[in-house]
Amino acid sequence: MQVTETLAEGLKREIKVVVPAKDMEQRMNERLAEVKDKVRINGFRPGKVPVAHVKKMYGKSIMAELVNEIIRDKPSAILSERGEKSATQPEIVMTEDEKEAEKILSAQADLEFTLSYEIIPAIELKSVDGIKVTREVVDVSDEEINEQIEKIAESARTFETKKGKAAEGDRVTMDYLGKVDGEAFDGGKDEDAELVIGSNRFIPGFEAQLVGVKAGDEKVITVTFPADYPAANLAGKEATFDITVKEVASPAKTEINDELATKLGVESVEKLKEIVRGQIESQYGNVTRQKVKRQILDQLDALYKFESPSKLVDAEFENIWRQINTDLAQSGKTFADEDTTEEAAREEYRALAERRVRLGLVLSEIGEKAGIEVTEEEMQRSLFAQLQQFPGQEKQILDFFRNTPGAAASLRAPIFEEKVIDKLLAEVSVTDKKVTKEELLADDAEEGDKPAKKAAPKKKAAAKADDAAEGEEAAPKKKAAPKKKAAEGDAE
Repeated sequence: MQVTETLAEGLKREIKVVVPAKDMEQRMNERLAEVKDKVRINGFRPGKVPVAHVKKMYGKSIMAELVNEIIRDKPSAILSERGEKSATQPEIVMTEDEKEAEKILSAQADLEFTLSYEIIPAIELKSVDGIKVTREVVDVSDEEINEQIEKIAESARTFETKKGKAAEGDRVTMDYLGKVDGEAFDGGKDEDAELVIGSNRFIPGFEAQLVGVKAGDEKVITVTFPADYPAANLAGKEATFDITVKEVASPAKTEINDELATKLGVESVEKLKEIVRGQIESQYGNVTRQKVKRQILDQLDALYKFESPSKLVDAEFENIWRQINTDLAQSGKTFADEDTTEEAAREEYRALAERRVRLGLVLSEIGEKAGIEVTEEEMQRSLFAQLQQFPGQEKQILDFFRNTPGAAASLRAPIFEEKVIDKLLAEVSVTDKKVTKEELLADDAEEGDKPAKKAAPKKKAAAKADDAAEGEEAAPKKKAAPKKKAAEGDAE
């Protein structure tokens, strides 16, 4: 077998492999000898079938098996012998000429194929002693805990039917039918819909017009859909809603005490406060984690500059670009509306894709050199978290991960990355800084994630370079909809 490098340009490699016809024939004869005693052919006793007859009947099929085995196994062996890692599955090209293929299967022509791939560049790890990060820390106050519990209490409060007119804070039960230009629209109808006036769940201006209504009233409410409403056919349009009020109810008084805690499934109000504190601290901790992670990645980005495999960059760019276009379509906007052009946005987001790939390779190298592994238990926990996000679709999701090549890697990769970040956090200089929750949650425009603000059609929906907040605001805002479920239906 002859293995010849025909291209070594940057990260691109091309290898020509030639297996002489005589070698292929020898392999075929060895395989024929193995099967000769096993085949059953009418007219011949077991083990007495002449090799020539076996070859006539099975030679080409055995040769086809040999070709497939070589094509399947040889690329990885070649890469191993060369000490190279392919960024993607190597591309294999061989003859498509039927006559030439027939000669190969008859051992009358050499088996030739070309192996094309991009190598993962060698990465020399650098010291992280110079990396310094600031970890923002928020102290959770008793006041904030009480505010959160009050919100929980509001959501759990009961309502009592009242005979008077609806006021701020009252719950109105109604039927409604929405129309634009006199025509009903999809998602604009509901029966026995419940709305607490002042909750800001409906289209701006809708709830204010319910103040003063009472059971049995019929009324026409006129509102204008927000310009950024997710359903393009309704965005910016004036609409009317024919409503029939079926009940007005006032909120029952709620008190934060053990009785409320018991109602929420907790043994005491102190335990409830403890749980709420933990939830708030966890939320802030996640934000702190992402900010610290971004600082590390920004500094690694400055440390490592090398060419990234173009196919990996292409794939990453396509993921980002698909998200960008989805966001634009949902918002009904264009690149011009975002003060940029498609060409400029493509250039900016391709730079973002290159950064992602390069940092991914660096983190992979750090993790590999440190012997970091993802356990089966961690994979199972990640899969369970996926299942929890889509109740009722557990079987489909399990089937997807079982039957889709590479799907498991989508679970493993983020776990591996976070473990590498943990390793780096133990090695770099970390300074804690007390901040207010407003400072912690302030939108820093993801500096370092985005090449330029103007190229971001949607600030947070654009896939982020470094953290787990990808697509966190891809869904339409609840308050922009007549009713939550109607908004979801319109936006789909």
